[in-house]
Amino acid sequence: MGPVEWLTFDCYGTLIDWERGVADALAPFLGPDAASRRRTLAVRYIEIEAQVEHEAYRRYRDVLAEAGARLMRELGHSLPPGRERLLADSLPDWRPFPEVPAVLHRLRDAGYRIAILSNVDRDLIAASIPRLRVTPDLIVTAEDSRSYKPDPGHWTTFQLRSGAAPQRTIHVGASLYHDMVPAGALGYRTVYVNRHGAPVGGAAPTRVLADLAALPDTVDEMAGAHRAP
Repeated sequence: MGPVEWLTFDCYGTLIDWERGVADALAPFLGPDAASRRRTLAVRYIEIEAQVEHEAYRRYRDVLAEAGARLMRELGHSLPPGRERLLADSLPDWRPFPEVPAVLHRLRDAGYRIAILSNVDRDLIAASIPRLRVTPDLIVTAEDSRSYKPDPGHWTTFQLRSGAAPQRTIHVGASLYHDMVPAGALGYRTVYVNRHGAPVGGAAPTRVLADLAALPDTVDEMAGAHRAP
């Protein structure tokens, strides 16, 4: 525990409900039972997306198109001609989780600096920021780092741009694979947002929360109830 200056956040899945966004975009092309399979579809999509990201660096809008196409083929469907970029086109409409704007305001008012470390392109995250109702102090995208988490490029870029040491930063994310494992290995205290109550294996987050509502109090406790000077 100790002083905290920065909070770094994953965005999609942590602040923005990407699971609903992906499912809502693809559901009209997957048949009448798609809504009931939302969680299953989301889990499989993120597995495929991680494979695509691992193959080589490509812009995130191309990752979305390729991962979406592979998922649809796997399910025996396809997107209509001209709708191949459906996921990227729908991303600006993806909504934050209900508690997120108020939580970010509380953290900002408490004096913490806020950064977003996200596996997207700059223009895509720019479309999502207004929905958060708080402008981050710093944004690092895959386009900036030329890599995708869990590679350490986002954190390397964050440290170079902020000058903040891991010891004075807490990383918040909803993925063990993309966020908790690499951030922990780099020396960051971590908060895992476990919205589905999934087993926590293969990582050792500093704290685990069911959503972000309790994050301000949790951060204060982790910081020893005082800010970095």
